[in-house]
Amino acid sequence: MRRRGARLKVGARGTVAIAGATGFVGRALTAALAGRRRVIGLARHPPHPAPDLPVEWRRCDLFSLLQCEAALQGAEQAVYLVHSMLPSAHLTQGFFQDFDLICADNFARAAAQAGVRQIVYLGGLIPDDQALSVHLRSRLEVEKTLASGDVPVTALRASIIVGPGGSSYRMFRALVARAPVIPCPPWSRNLTQPIALDDVLALLIYCLEHPASQSRSWDIGSADVMTYRQLLERTAVLLGLKRRFFSVAVPGTFWCRSWLGLVTGASQALVAPLIESVRHSMVCRDRRLQEAASVPGIPFDVAVRAATARGQALTRMGRDPHPLRHAPWRELYRYDVRSIQRLDLPSGRTARWAAEQYGAFLGRRFRWVLRADVDSGRNVRFRLVGSRLCLVELTFAQDRSQSDSRQVFYITGGALVRRVQRVTGRPRLEFRQVLGGRILLVGIHDYRPALPWPLYSLTQAVIHLRAMRAFGRYLAALQSPGE
Repeated sequence: MRRRGARLKVGARGTVAIAGATGFVGRALTAALAGRRRVIGLARHPPHPAPDLPVEWRRCDLFSLLQCEAALQGAEQAVYLVHSMLPSAHLTQGFFQDFDLICADNFARAAAQAGVRQIVYLGGLIPDDQALSVHLRSRLEVEKTLASGDVPVTALRASIIVGPGGSSYRMFRALVARAPVIPCPPWSRNLTQPIALDDVLALLIYCLEHPASQSRSWDIGSADVMTYRQLLERTAVLLGLKRRFFSVAVPGTFWCRSWLGLVTGASQALVAPLIESVRHSMVCRDRRLQEAASVPGIPFDVAVRAATARGQALTRMGRDPHPLRHAPWRELYRYDVRSIQRLDLPSGRTARWAAEQYGAFLGRRFRWVLRADVDSGRNVRFRLVGSRLCLVELTFAQDRSQSDSRQVFYITGGALVRRVQRVTGRPRLEFRQVLGGRILLVGIHDYRPALPWPLYSLTQAVIHLRAMRAFGRYLAALQSPGE
């Protein structure tokens, strides 16, 4: 294994793995690096290799630590361009920030195990505000989680990225294109500092070619600072559209995100977190990285014109600027369940301790109907009281639970489990510590229920959520007095 923290030479031509290589920025970065570096593209469902794009594609579901470890083998550097706001299974229970957290934790653990020397992460500008939106707080949590391991992380923090396919830019552009009259609520007076996609690519490549030995974050943006209303007004002018803008005094963002979703056609899962973040002004504190990299920033007007031309060119070529809308991997997870719950972990306790408490808790909570049998190997069988009928069988994965901070149980059988041949991952229940060990994430992955979907959604799924909330209260009650 390579020595941790070893510094690459400036201009090194090592292997780069890109997580999120099929996304908006990932596709552009992959194309920019291909031919200059050995590029490994990571995706849940890799696309067909393009003959003119020398990229080695590897299947990687970031929710699976095992797949992450395999996918990062041979990589000297890694770029993390992943956001989990959209559903990743047929039924998801939990919040996108917790999905993001597990993916980032898996990536950090796998990068350290594979000997990766540097991670470059593209996140969001973080304002000087204690009450951050959920979206921005999630971006910061991901940054901290990636940097919690042995691999140095260079984090680039950006506001709106102007380019074809960018979620925020696409949403604002669609609003201007489709709405002749645009109400501007109080948050539209907040400031933003957009940056062109080409500048983001140049800075990502600069960080790869000038790796740092310690973790560090940098704000990046163009020289143009404007209000969100000015961004909309300037976009309308650049598109040659006459639009009427007027101020409204209605506070909050609920009505706005509902209206934006209706006008732009974007899903609420995407619109809601993004709109919650516009209540902050997002401006660079400094742009020292750009000065060092000689990337002053493309003016906003030039960036919009370039994005428009690039989007039109892609359309003429018959290529969808937003390929993930019809991503084939959705079919692979069509009948799967993913449930991730965030719980407070008592001080001094570990994920191993919480996992050991789980079976005892369920047996006590549902003692009239459920019995939890635990053998010497920590395997668990949940069965009905007075019956031999096994509902769920959990097999403890000793080889995947070497650390007390992560414990894994494979879901191997039971009347409530559908057995199928899979190309994704093994059904599993996991307990893991994150964010300095104070947060416990309990996750169910790649599970396919035996009950029909309507019945499962109304019974087993609801019971699981209520049980997890009760488990959280149970753990809190076990906190020792005075701790």
